[in-house]
Amino acid sequence: MPANKKYLSSNWQRFSKISAGFLGAYLVTISFHLALSIWIDRVNVIITSSFTGFMLWIALMIIAFLSKNGWKIWMVYLLLTILFSIITYLGKLYNPINL
Repeated sequence: MPANKKYLSSNWQRFSKISAGFLGAYLVTISFHLALSIWIDRVNVIITSSFTGFMLWIALMIIAFLSKNGWKIWMVYLLLTILFSIITYLGKLYNPINL
């Protein structure tokens, strides 16, 4: 018996969820840890990011697959990446000692 059509998503939604899960979650994870390393001790963040980065990436990937609309989750991930990139930029301006 085939699946009910109302529970199936289109190919574009499937593609956007998969790409947001892998690529978008990775971008958010890396930009978050870069922003953290500018404001906190860089060595400690790099050492702990090998563990916390993987856990954050997996959590964001699960959130992407659980969302109903893949394009909305892409927008959220891109906005978070831009926000963390701005925090990184401001950290380099106002906290140049930690470089």
